[in-house]
Amino acid sequence: MYTREQIEAAVKAKGYKYFENGDFNINIIGIRNSSTGQKLTNKFDDWLTVSYKENGEWKFFIWLATTDNGGGTARMVPGQYPGSHHIGLHQGKYEALKQKAPVKVYRDFNLKDGIYDESKIESGVFGINIHKAGEDSSLVSDWSHGCQVFKRVKDFNALMTIAKKAKTLQGDSFTYTLIESKDIA
Repeated sequence: MYTREQIEAAVKAKGYKYFENGDFNINIIGIRNSSTGQKLTNKFDDWLTVSYKENGEWKFFIWLATTDNGGGTARMVPGQYPGSHHIGLHQGKYEALKQKAPVKVYRDFNLKDGIYDESKIESGVFGINIHKAGEDSSLVSDWSHGCQVFKRVKDFNALMTIAKKAKTLQGDSFTYTLIESKDIA
């Protein structure tokens, strides 16, 4: 498991912004498991983290998730996506962090063999949301077609509580940053 300080250092080493000023100026950072390379695992073997200050003190949460899909569609390119998400309905069903600005994705162009062609990148608004899977899911499968997905509902609910508080203090625009585990010292 990683610490807030390790993640902050990795984000800053990439030249990305790490929000440190003001209460609930949240850093939403995904960590993709680098050991899998370009191949899908269909497992929740990545992490989603949130760090922010409240009354001048750092708060940090890290949860099991997937930054990959379960079926060979889009896979987000690591990077920082300023103002890419806001609170909205995921598939018209429940509140989640919904994509509102372009992100970059790789595609599996070879008949969904589960290996991504990282030489071809598309940019756009594809519905790459940050949402939940089941109560405590074991496989990604259809829970994600490119989204960033929490393994456990209770962890997702914790994120949404934080995001709603952040919205009241900082506005309804959230930056999402995706790094790889190999980026963390």
